[in-house]
Amino acid sequence: MVMSVASPRKSVRETVFESVLGHHRCASSASLASSSSSHGGCSDDENDMEMVQLGAERTKNVLILMSDTGGGHRASAEAIKDAFRLEFGDEYRVFVKDVWKEHTGWPLNDMERSYKFMVKHVQLWKVAFHSSSPRWVHCLYLAAFAAIYAKKVEAGLMKYKPDIIISVHPLMQHIPLWVLKWQGLHEKVVFVTVITDLNTCHPTWFHPGVTRCYCPSEEVSKRALLDGLEPSQVCVYGLPIRPSFCRAVLSKDDLRVELEMDQQLPAVLLMGGGEGMGPVKKTAKALGEALYDESLGKPIGQIVIICGRNQVLASSLNSIEWKVPVKIRGFETQMEKWMAACDCIITKAGPGTIAEALIRGLPIILNDFIPGQEVGNVPYVVDNGAGVFSKSPKETANLVARWFGPEAEELRRMSENALNLAQPEAVFNIVRDIDELSRGCEPMSKIKYSLMASSFYSAAT
Repeated sequence: MVMSVASPRKSVRETVFESVLGHHRCASSASLASSSSSHGGCSDDENDMEMVQLGAERTKNVLILMSDTGGGHRASAEAIKDAFRLEFGDEYRVFVKDVWKEHTGWPLNDMERSYKFMVKHVQLWKVAFHSSSPRWVHCLYLAAFAAIYAKKVEAGLMKYKPDIIISVHPLMQHIPLWVLKWQGLHEKVVFVTVITDLNTCHPTWFHPGVTRCYCPSEEVSKRALLDGLEPSQVCVYGLPIRPSFCRAVLSKDDLRVELEMDQQLPAVLLMGGGEGMGPVKKTAKALGEALYDESLGKPIGQIVIICGRNQVLASSLNSIEWKVPVKIRGFETQMEKWMAACDCIITKAGPGTIAEALIRGLPIILNDFIPGQEVGNVPYVVDNGAGVFSKSPKETANLVARWFGPEAEELRRMSENALNLAQPEAVFNIVRDIDELSRGCEPMSKIKYSLMASSFYSAAT
């Protein structure tokens, strides 16, 4: 249920909310008046929309709302889907959908392209992130979008008759919750938020109308409480990571044989994300120099470079004559193996990669971050003793060389800290708690959905 608090900041949202109701009230009255003469009182939308009933009566439907604005949202959604399957078999039918892209118009259906453009121009993204943080700002524009697209969002949601809705994106709380409230379903549908940012969160993540808000860290849970959520709504389980990664039992020796790596030399994993971005080439070349001992005439370490989809980067690196063992890979789907085969990792401050590295006990060198949501990930790693931050490729390479030599004890200590900070059971704890929340609720396949038009009309009369 959406909480209503009498305060100046809330009054803006309530004012716009009333305009949203007014907009649909007028549209609904006109639609009902027109359709009653030709369709016996049923609107065209009611005749055209076919609500799909999926599964048997005992099967409950789970709708996960996400957007590909960064890889972490889809990764978390797929992890939750896999965990439901492993824990509960066919008790739940899970759908991962970008309702904005599939059912709305501009700018909501263009968020993926817009986000990619802005993060390439980081100052633009920084301005967008912080300027939309005040509550009156994001409540205003989300209410405006609701006035335009609420009926389409409703169609997208109700197509799946969800018993449970899980949002893994900060912009997918407000409008879906308003839709549920307008439908009178906000107390029948379990609505939870799974936050996918480790430390710094945009305020749109926090909505007091959710059944539960799953936070990846204590820092985020404190922010949730400050933003109006009750302690009973907040759980701290960690970031959901795919089960195949969390529960993989891997032997470093066996993996190095499988991956054709040197059996004796310590290994550093250098990542540039799915798109192979950042100072990957400069860092790789610096590592190639630092991990070769000129006095001994042999390498003291080996390098694994993940280039993602950046084929130009991979080709460029392959053209270099390396003095140390180097593995150059493209887009990888089995990162658990490469992480388990290495001894430390160099990466930007993406939350998913950090969480995975912690699970594998890898000391982390963070070399970049996206302004806004990734800023807080740096102190999260550094302050907990699980890694360091360095934007200098040369400094980074020299640090790895020390870790592989005289400062090996520091590497071991950071590995222990990383394991202590890891939360490999997070995704399973989340789905178990959601299952508990949904117990005793009647499957939505038995509940008749009404169209929003008739909801507004009933509320108005």
